[in-house]
Amino acid sequence: MKIVFATNNAHKLSEVSALLGDRFELVTLREVGITEDIPETGATLDENASIKARYVYERTGLNCFADDTGLEVEALDGAPGVHSARYATDGHDFAANNRKLLRELEGKVNRKARFRTVISLIVDGIERQVEGIVEGEITTSESGAEGFGYDPLFMPEGYDRTFAEMSAEEKNAISHRGRAVAKLVEMLHDIELE
Repeated sequence: MKIVFATNNAHKLSEVSALLGDRFELVTLREVGITEDIPETGATLDENASIKARYVYERTGLNCFADDTGLEVEALDGAPGVHSARYATDGHDFAANNRKLLRELEGKVNRKARFRTVISLIVDGIERQVEGIVEGEITTSESGAEGFGYDPLFMPEGYDRTFAEMSAEEKNAISHRGRAVAKLVEMLHDIELE
């Protein structure tokens, strides 16, 4: 099945490609002629995933999916959440976001956090959603050089290393996006059998 993934993020694209395997042909936005930034005007991850998927489907008529991911920190009432990518600046400045997060958590004992990914899938005009969550905590300093975003600060529950200290394979096996994509693959298989 050919399916459009509504992202221009090369990191996400390679992560999801590895997780989907060769049963699905992943098509990029650029390949279907969408070069503009897709609006993300939702107040929640669920809304943003849906807005992005509908944007692609309405313009191309192709089966597609979009995700939105956020880091939700308990001591910050769920922030940065839907604003995770633009927490410190208007752009995707990972270093600035990480510095701001560490500043906001200074002196806080509760460092519990979770990564949550919501995926909106549209096949033949019907939209369905799945989510993946990984619980963990925010470390007091950055560690590791792999991954992207908040990976150097996020230590998943049951591990003594951050996502940035894990190989892509290790991270994908337990990550929020990995869990959401596993549910997406299940859903796609179910749809194929209908």
